[in-house]
Amino acid sequence: MSAPVLAFAGVSYEYPGAQRRALDDVSFELNAGELCVLAGLTGQGKSTVLRAACGLVPHFHGGAFAGTVNVGGLDTRLHGPAEVGAFVGVLFQDPETQLVMSSVKSELSLALEARGHSAVACARSVEEVALALGIDHLLERPTVELSGGEKQRVALGAALVGSPRIVFLDEPTSQLDPVAGDELIGLLRRLNRDWELTIVLSEHRLERCLADADRVLAVQGGRLVHDDGPESFLRWAARHSPTLQTPGARMFSLAGLPGSPVDVKTARGMLRAQGLRLASGDSQARAPSVAPTARQRVGTEPQSGPTALSMRGVWHELKGDRAILRGVSVSVGAGETVALMGRNGSGKSTLLRHAAGLLEPTRGKIERAGRVALLLQNPGDYFLHERVDEEAAAEALQTAGLTELAQRNPRDLSGGERQRLALAIVSCGTEAAVLALDEPTRGMDRQAKSDLAAELDRRARGGQSVIVATHDPEFAAACAARALLMADGRIVADGPVGELLAGGWYFATETARILGAGVAAGAAAGQVPLLPEQGAHLLGAGGPTAGAEQTAAAPAIVAEVIGA
Repeated sequence: MSAPVLAFAGVSYEYPGAQRRALDDVSFELNAGELCVLAGLTGQGKSTVLRAACGLVPHFHGGAFAGTVNVGGLDTRLHGPAEVGAFVGVLFQDPETQLVMSSVKSELSLALEARGHSAVACARSVEEVALALGIDHLLERPTVELSGGEKQRVALGAALVGSPRIVFLDEPTSQLDPVAGDELIGLLRRLNRDWELTIVLSEHRLERCLADADRVLAVQGGRLVHDDGPESFLRWAARHSPTLQTPGARMFSLAGLPGSPVDVKTARGMLRAQGLRLASGDSQARAPSVAPTARQRVGTEPQSGPTALSMRGVWHELKGDRAILRGVSVSVGAGETVALMGRNGSGKSTLLRHAAGLLEPTRGKIERAGRVALLLQNPGDYFLHERVDEEAAAEALQTAGLTELAQRNPRDLSGGERQRLALAIVSCGTEAAVLALDEPTRGMDRQAKSDLAAELDRRARGGQSVIVATHDPEFAAACAARALLMADGRIVADGPVGELLAGGWYFATETARILGAGVAAGAAAGQVPLLPEQGAHLLGAGGPTAGAEQTAAAPAIVAEVIGA
């Protein structure tokens, strides 16, 4: 039997200034061709596992390291990141920090040229990876002009272009729109199956990748607490860490139904096995009688009162007749929460920058009722000091749940922790009339997202307007009352979040896709089950306290409301 391509043996690690170990006696082996998903809550050690796997821990981050990591026959204690990087591809949570060249083509060519590949081989490899990732139209673009999602795809292309034996990916879909995210997972699956590429993937939105995994490693408190297949992992999560469940598995658990489905197809098959008739994409099923959330009820009512932000006919044009915003007109009322959605490069970040005054429109008018506080996609841009407690006031750190990390370097925090710290920073000072957030859930687990949604709801109830640009439909459904869909610099849809996130192929929650596209008929009334709790209510459980005795009526209920 061949030697493992990656092996951890008794690995423990502590960051400089940390109060506890980031990794604690971690041991596992991966064979060539395995696709492994790293699961765990924010700050539990997933990113540190990847940093240790490529030699950045401890060579770059310092700290106290024990044990051995062997990558492709190289001991990382004796071979640094440069040597390991000869056959390893890496994509971290902040793709902005990985782009060093001025153009996309140069960025993709860099690693190949450094290894002495011929001009012909470089050109072929760059063209292939650009086509595979859908970034061929970006090859001549300056990297500074790319959106966050475009930067993420370019950084991934740079990691894959040299045909590595193993790739380490830290939240690779966090900034990608639903279409690009699904395409990326499909590409990784094809590379894994056709070329036996070994993949280690850290991800919070497990519904995107779990069905394709050979193994799931769950990390908790720096320790490896579970190592098995996807179905086994979901059963373990239901007992020990429910926030790690996928939305579909969470819905089944809350409804008291047997099984832990790993994807939509499996979930629908399980429901049919229970005798439930589900609405199909072309059915005219009646809307389910699901009680809408408080925030969804707000979104179905006309917005009244003062306006916090108004854009009228806003254009943002570049040289060469290229426009990023095209006549955008939108108003946001005081205390309103709005989700801004759309594919990568559609203009979401540019719209938020205009709202905050970082960019001026070439045409049109913007009116603000007060300061617009903006949290950009890269939280590291806000860090100026060497310690967390120097970045924000103690009260703000307590609200963000970062008090225990006060002595840490902000740059050593996990992705979700950095996001929370950046939010604490932009929230300090004069109270803002509008809080604008650009992909704020990158690197956050479901519990952290839930906490953030609750915080945004608190702010909205206090009169602050909130605009959130996000690719996460579950988060949009949890935090927003109204949704805007952007495409090609224009707002193409504006309405209740339930109307946008049900019945679609991509811009839809997993709960809505499982229960059937036909439920979209009742979206305008705010009655569509978008979240697992709402889906469980529809299935007759009535919420988290439901017992097995309550599920007997579920088939009749579901047949009546979505399958008749």
